[in-house]
Amino acid sequence: MEHKNTWLLYDEKLTKEAYDFAEGYKDFLNRGKTERECIDEIVYQIEKAGFCELEEAISAKKELKAGDKVYHVHMNKSIAMFTIGTKPMEEGMNILGAHIDSPRLDVKQNPLYEDGGFAYLDTHYYGGVKKYQWVTLPLALHGVVVKKDGTTVELNVGEDEDDPVFFISDLLIHLASEQMEKKAAKVIEGEALDIIVGNRPILIEPEKEEEKREAEAGKAAKDAVTKGILAILKEQYDMEEDDFVSAELEVVPAGKARDAGFDRSMILAYGHDDRVCAYPSLKALLKVEAPERTTCCILVDKEEIGSVGATGMQSKFFENALVETMVLAGQYSELAYRRCLSNSCMLSSDVSSAYDPSYASSFDKKNVAFLGGGMVFNKFTGARGKSGSNDANAEYIAYLRRILDAENVNFQTAELGKVDLGGGGTIAYILALYGMNVIDSGVPVLSMHGPWETISKADLYEAMRGYVAFLQGEKNF
Repeated sequence: MEHKNTWLLYDEKLTKEAYDFAEGYKDFLNRGKTERECIDEIVYQIEKAGFCELEEAISAKKELKAGDKVYHVHMNKSIAMFTIGTKPMEEGMNILGAHIDSPRLDVKQNPLYEDGGFAYLDTHYYGGVKKYQWVTLPLALHGVVVKKDGTTVELNVGEDEDDPVFFISDLLIHLASEQMEKKAAKVIEGEALDIIVGNRPILIEPEKEEEKREAEAGKAAKDAVTKGILAILKEQYDMEEDDFVSAELEVVPAGKARDAGFDRSMILAYGHDDRVCAYPSLKALLKVEAPERTTCCILVDKEEIGSVGATGMQSKFFENALVETMVLAGQYSELAYRRCLSNSCMLSSDVSSAYDPSYASSFDKKNVAFLGGGMVFNKFTGARGKSGSNDANAEYIAYLRRILDAENVNFQTAELGKVDLGGGGTIAYILALYGMNVIDSGVPVLSMHGPWETISKADLYEAMRGYVAFLQGEKNF
């Protein structure tokens, strides 16, 4: 089949719209480098658009009617949003689902130590990463520290021009002959991914004779660099070392999303996987004001590690929010709830691998997504023999083709590389357990799971246009 480049299909108006839409997306990426930050930005946007918090609606015993909008945030890391349709919910919803977590380094619970005159924070990588990609990069620290009294302190260090950054050192090439012989998976070990956070020792008020003698000799006390770091944390964040135990601190690449290429047709940024699908999903939901079928957008945590835990798609938070919404709409019964789920249609919006000519042998060129080729559908994901995959049925794909062609949305189909090379999974199979129609769709990404990934502005915009067409669609197949 002929591959269509989206840019060649755009007139001047659509090109401008795509570039303008990308500016909002870059701002979203810059504001949301963690799940919690993404949720804060999402809530800000949807409340401006008239969404009401589900818990408030329950307390007020609000009766939901067609056109009403509610949302539920779960543990500050996942969110479900609903716009009530004119048709009964038991006839099904149109659902967009994506995830807002991305590969990164997480600070351990007992992280601070000193070695060789450096203060370090010990980390544990999160998600599938090539560990060697994370050394010698400017890194930022984002997250929260929750103290014993329940107060929460937010950290965001490394993004402003005047902020310090952090880094992971690497062995100089002059001494790296043995290191260079290792396999890529072993060049940098997981336990070596500790960030350097300080180097200046401070003089400590001596309490012991040994420390007193060291101080008199102009020497720093033992672990004086880490003690200096703790003094800074105490002064700036009122944080003690024990507070690391109840902290969630994420190490991410420092810096803003940037236009890429002389033509500015691409975006280089951290976190495209999967915020490049989450953002157009959110914007599509906000564009569809009065749907026939109830529209829903689910943005979740923990996809990169299997969708587990209380904030992952495998938890019951979405089911609970749906039941509460149906009750407020006066439409709940166990049977209606089950029918609602089984009659729903979903786009599991996740990224796909983009064709990279530098690594052409890893792809089946006939079945691969191209940057600039439009939004992409993966009929199945999984590994090797489709293990762990949701495999969408032909009738559903035909329906999607029909509604997207009616709106002139450019789309392509793909697999995740050659059959026996590996694979990946999404949240699609979890929603498919309810018996609904689900297919993976999203945006192709170059250098997926790297600290800096690349997408096309045209693909981003076509994803939003495709999501709008889907949300407005009436199930008819």
